Amino acid sequence: MKVLEFYDSKDEDHLRLSLEGAFDAQVALENELEPFFLALEEYADGWMPDVVNGKRQRKYTRAAIWKALEERRDGDSTAIGLYRTKWPAIDSQLWLWLPPQSPELDIIIKVKPLSFFTEAERCRKFVEMVRAWASRYPVPYAKAHSSDDAELAGFPDFGRDDETRRRDGFDKIYEVCWLNVFGPKLVERVGRERMLSTPAWRVEELPNGCVLLVTWPTAADFASDEARLAQARAHAHLRPDLDFSTVLRTLRERSAMLAPVEPRFHPDMAPLLSRVADWTASHERQRKIAEFNAWQPPEPEEWRPADSALPPDVDDIERALEHYSLLAEHLVALLHTQVPSVFDASPESLTDADFYFWREEFPTRRLREAIDQRAVPAIGAYLGEVLVRHLGGRWIPRKNLEEAQVLVGNRVWLPFLRARHYMGSRQSLLDYSLTRLYRVAERHRS
Repeated sequence: MKVLEFYDSKDEDHLRLSLEGAFDAQVALENELEPFFLALEEYADGWMPDVVNGKRQRKYTRAAIWKALEERRDGDSTAIGLYRTKWPAIDSQLWLWLPPQSPELDIIIKVKPLSFFTEAERCRKFVEMVRAWASRYPVPYAKAHSSDDAELAGFPDFGRDDETRRRDGFDKIYEVCWLNVFGPKLVERVGRERMLSTPAWRVEELPNGCVLLVTWPTAADFASDEARLAQARAHAHLRPDLDFSTVLRTLRERSAMLAPVEPRFHPDMAPLLSRVADWTASHERQRKIAEFNAWQPPEPEEWRPADSALPPDVDDIERALEHYSLLAEHLVALLHTQVPSVFDASPESLTDADFYFWREEFPTRRLREAIDQRAVPAIGAYLGEVLVRHLGGRWIPRKNLEEAQVLVGNRVWLPFLRARHYMGSRQSLLDYSLTRLYRVAERHRS
């Protein structure tokens, strides 16, 4: 069984549920978890898991669940994964903490794309599932919300250090999400009467003293102004020390950060910048696109007019050309697994290499000595070889690699010098991209 890959190359907003509930360890585990899986199977509308993962993957059945929990048991804990083989993708983990620890059931469910929860009826069923779980397994706090918006809101730290967060948890209403379950302690801190009078789409007191609060009928349009107004009203009501207009302004600012931005990248850089934007975390992507829209790549400086070219100063030109070819092969050896197109020595392979080096943060994650002595010569030679093969260029060898030139049209280009500038920093990989130099050289070849 091949499950859908949740964490593929392009991050995407999704609905994330986090719930930590207590259970009775005196009851047989299968009996205690029966209500959990009954609710999942009844209310998982269109996103029901069909794969259980323990030490190996199995088709979703109750027998598979009990087997996976048994084989993954490690002293006082056990865990399983729940996945799907068809769209939409889910990534779900169920952990059980067992005596002598306090018995606890922790579930995280991620379903993507978030747009799957546009329909009110599907969202209602999701709420009913959480209601059933929170009623059966009392929680201190649970929430379901857009993962991107939660990132912008600062979940789960809210500006606190790790030690404080672990100690205090969700000890006050830091944020109101699309779906919230407030445990008895939080309810009493706010005041039960105030909590139950919150202006929201649904507010319900559960039999165990928890309160379920849903701000809006659907999860996917959390960033609409109507949903933000509802979210702000609920938050300001539960936290009378907060100013409603300030809360609403903050929410609207977050919506603006997530609003789609049309890419208008420099044409030379569009293939590379599109891939960089896709690799960026989804909650930061629109800001990155706007940044790239405003950014203009610097004009390449690694060139001279053809009539100012330095003459060859090597003893054996053919041997020098063989050396450049060998250096270029070093780059092929370095990248061929991650960047198969490097075998082609094509303009497209330059863009693939640009993206690889950027993704890997190569200039900052490798030893500087290794970069200067091995990577820079290999990159420079490879760039020069592409100029020769695809633009009709001609090497003009020099003893000093940084002076080595490739004649294309009325300019000579300095690929080794470009490579040194390129490997200066992660930003340099964009400012001095191989793709950009090639495209400018292409326009000047005649």
